[in-house]
Amino acid sequence: MSENPPSSPRFRAEIGLRWGDMDAFGHVNNVQYHRLLEEARIRAFGHWFHASGSERMLRSGVLLARQEIEFLGQLAYRPEPVSIEMWVTRIGGASWEMAYDIGDPDPDSTTVYARAESTLVAFDMAAQRPRRLDADERAALTAYLGEPAEMRRRR
Repeated sequence: MSENPPSSPRFRAEIGLRWGDMDAFGHVNNVQYHRLLEEARIRAFGHWFHASGSERMLRSGVLLARQEIEFLGQLAYRPEPVSIEMWVTRIGGASWEMAYDIGDPDPDSTTVYARAESTLVAFDMAAQRPRRLDADERAALTAYLGEPAEMRRRR
């Protein structure tokens, strides 16, 4: 796991593939992309919210409200990890949107296997309802604020 240079609002996590991630066609199953994104998000949140001193997010709760994945290339099992770059694209009252690129860990590679977007909600588990982001959480998210993902639209 490494943070990108300050000039880039992206966080980068390298996630290893598992043999069981493959499907009958020999490539990583589409459902496993969700698992890869979840693992990368957990690493990012640990860094973003712990480093900012805003651990409320880590204790209170976060819900995934929406996730969309656009598959751009087949990813076959391999011993090398994949690189997942992620950044925040919008911050609302209780929610924020994130974008992701899943590619190769080689910094010179331009291969992107999938691109994704998700909407996350700060959630109060005890009260069972969304809660507003506080100033520290907003600051942590703002540090990774960037442009929306370049995804094809069906509209």
